[in-house]
Amino acid sequence: MGETTGKPAHLSSSVPDPWSVPVLPKPRRPHPKVVVKADLLPAVSVLSTAGLLGFPLAWLWSRLAPPQRMRVINDRGGLAPLELESWHRFDDLAIYGFLALGAGLLIGIVTWLLRERRGPVVLIAATGGATLAGWLGTTMGVSFANGRYEITSAPAVGDIIAKAPQIESPWIMLAAPLMTTLAYTLLTAWNGREDLGRRLG
Repeated sequence: MGETTGKPAHLSSSVPDPWSVPVLPKPRRPHPKVVVKADLLPAVSVLSTAGLLGFPLAWLWSRLAPPQRMRVINDRGGLAPLELESWHRFDDLAIYGFLALGAGLLIGIVTWLLRERRGPVVLIAATGGATLAGWLGTTMGVSFANGRYEITSAPAVGDIIAKAPQIESPWIMLAAPLMTTLAYTLLTAWNGREDLGRRLG
């Protein structure tokens, strides 16, 4: 006698059990698309607001950057820096660079917190706003510094005057947009969601 398996002989192993629960395949969720039209107005707001940071950036730099003490060497207004004072040229550039990096980091993080608008459109706007802030910071910062250290009367030969700090490299204005892009990109990679968490539900 053969072994009994507990199943009727007329049921084949290929026939599914009528009491089993069928497992349906999970529906594929459509990949989220880049939203452009709905993000245009918020992107303009991000760009303009980020660009306005150039004014406090310029004012703060004009207060922190040290001037060069110079000696008047002739009656034609010739100037010669005192010993070690020429190092302030690097100090002025470095101080602005650190302030611009901080501004770019702030722009990148605050823009990322706009959860419903995350995406490349707002990122481009934030980078553009940081570029505008960097340009305003370099131009207005020098103007603020020139006004602060303005020489009201003609100095005599041998006098020591304070020369307003200057930003001698225009490339430093790229520090803010580079930091904005880096901060936003790192937060995007850390998030790891296809829609970047735009859906709040």
